[in-house]
Amino acid sequence: MWDDAFPSFLIGLREGLEAGLIVSILVATLVRAEARSRLPQVWTGVLAAIAVAMSFGAVLTFTAASMPQTAQEAFGGVLSVIAVAFVTAMVFWMRRSARNLSSELKQKVSGALAMGSGMLILTSFLAVGREGLETALFLWTTAQAAGESAGPLTGAAIGLLLAAGLCWGLYRRVLKINLTKFFTATGVVLIVIAAGVLGYGLRDLQEGGVLPGKTAYAVDLAGSIDAGSWYSTLIQGVFNLMPTMTWLQVVAYVAYLAVVMTLFVRGVRVTAPKAKPETATQRSAGASGEGSAARKPAAARRRPVWVVPAAVVAVPAVVAGLFVALGRPKPAGDQTVAVSETDCGKGFTVPEPGRQTFQMHNTGRQASEVYLVDPSTNAVYGEIEGLAPGTTRDLVATIAGGTYAWRCVPASGKAVTSKAVTVTGGGAAKPVAPVSEQDLAAPLKSYKSYVGKGLDTLAGQTRALQHDIEGGHLDRARTDWLTAHRTYASLGAAYGTFEDFDKKIDGRADGLPGGERDKDFSGFLRLEYGLWHGRSAKELTGPARQLSTDVAGLGKAFPSQDFDAGDLPLRAHEILENTLQFELTGDTDEGSGTNLATADANLAGTRELLTVLKPLLTDRAPKVLPTVDTDIDRVQKLLDAQHDGGHWTPVEKLSDADRRRLDGATGQLLEDLAPIPDLLEIRKSA
Repeated sequence: MWDDAFPSFLIGLREGLEAGLIVSILVATLVRAEARSRLPQVWTGVLAAIAVAMSFGAVLTFTAASMPQTAQEAFGGVLSVIAVAFVTAMVFWMRRSARNLSSELKQKVSGALAMGSGMLILTSFLAVGREGLETALFLWTTAQAAGESAGPLTGAAIGLLLAAGLCWGLYRRVLKINLTKFFTATGVVLIVIAAGVLGYGLRDLQEGGVLPGKTAYAVDLAGSIDAGSWYSTLIQGVFNLMPTMTWLQVVAYVAYLAVVMTLFVRGVRVTAPKAKPETATQRSAGASGEGSAARKPAAARRRPVWVVPAAVVAVPAVVAGLFVALGRPKPAGDQTVAVSETDCGKGFTVPEPGRQTFQMHNTGRQASEVYLVDPSTNAVYGEIEGLAPGTTRDLVATIAGGTYAWRCVPASGKAVTSKAVTVTGGGAAKPVAPVSEQDLAAPLKSYKSYVGKGLDTLAGQTRALQHDIEGGHLDRARTDWLTAHRTYASLGAAYGTFEDFDKKIDGRADGLPGGERDKDFSGFLRLEYGLWHGRSAKELTGPARQLSTDVAGLGKAFPSQDFDAGDLPLRAHEILENTLQFELTGDTDEGSGTNLATADANLAGTRELLTVLKPLLTDRAPKVLPTVDTDIDRVQKLLDAQHDGGHWTPVEKLSDADRRRLDGATGQLLEDLAPIPDLLEIRKSA
């Protein structure tokens, strides 16, 4: 949170100080011109500027929220680039105008006094409004980059409060600040921050499909830098520099920084000798004797004094509300769509493009699966599983140009499909092509063959381990134990299908009354504990024979065991989820210090599983596998660095940096694997 607050704090401080100086100069000019009665007009203009800025921020937020994900990224990218342009212009404008700001504003105030109250309101509104709009835009883009609003809003609020305090001190002549140096120093920092915002905006445009080069990485340090460390988080939050950046991001960042910083510094050197810097006190409350005394205002019309301030605040809010209400598509949640075993989609009308919520009400007597589909391809846009009779649940989907229909699949009976409707405009949505048990039949067959061969290999390895222990060759047994255990761990996708054999072969001592000494503690971990805790060959012979027997029994039983095809995609995520939870924490170590070897075997099992699922994934999400492959290679390199031949670094002896990198890379891999179970879920929509 706090790492994302600094850029907003700086923009809040700088923009707040600019606006505050303008207001203090306006107020000081009126006070010295003996026109205090006109001060409410200044504050009215200031309130109007604040209301417009806040309304602008609301419009940006709600407009983006109604867009599909790719459109949101493109929209955010465009606004990030615009924000960079505004901030750049603001930095250069303040550098040029700081010295003459007071005299220019006093001239405008004198003219406004002569032309009436409306002009004074307009003068203060225009003077403050620009800073307000720039602040709203920059805060919005910063919040988009951070992925949350608490940090940016908190930073901006602190900056604005500090700016208000400084302006009050300047106005009351209790503070003196060289504002030329202040705006020069903050300008340099803002240029660096703006370079990061530009890079982030261009990345959003690449993610949104507006610009090419999404996978053309110039920098990829994710394998050597822990993205969750404090220093990495700070750099990302303040400068928007990521461990992984595309060529477009890097080139734009360097080019912007080189060109803009050079021009800014050169301009400072050229303008600095021209005049002695005016003090902040002179600038904020400078003598206004130069201006002529204002004419006394005419008798005020009989109307409440709050009418104009209330109007200038309410009007922008009302306009923004109308813009949001009229600009967003009408929620399809107003439609209650009926579901039953005989009728499906009753009440469904042509929806508007955008993110929609449909209220699905089961009017039948059976629970039903409900799908919003493209009837020509059976691709799924949204779904509800197990909608019970008499109940109503929301189904949220992004609607774009295309053909839509409802398909209801009751617990017993045939599927019912509604009449199709066609939506025009609104870009393109990304439905999920349904997967059937037949689609998963070939991958399942391939994977069962892989597991079967692995079990045959494992049987020979456990027999060799048994003979080592029976012969008293415990050193050799430790080596053969690791070989056999890695083979078993590489079959991880079959967890859940080995039935009770898994507990016998690789069960942990956790929960057993006697712990490692419990009579029911058996399998690989029982032998690991004995081999690395000085137990004799005689003590270990029984557990070794039992392990060989259990592995042989599993090999015979496996071909006839039930392996649910729907579990296959789940294993793509679950294997490494267990690895992160147990192996990379050292939780399952019984003395050998080889948890990283087990993690390496689990990674090999995941790679094999993805190989058999590749044809299905390539058709449905072609960008997923290249990303996952990159993640796997990154984790593999980190694991390879932790062993020399047969010796592996124990988890507890990893350096803090190595452990953070390994955990971070595995976490990123899990995040990128997470969509696979949903993409390959068996659906009844076909």
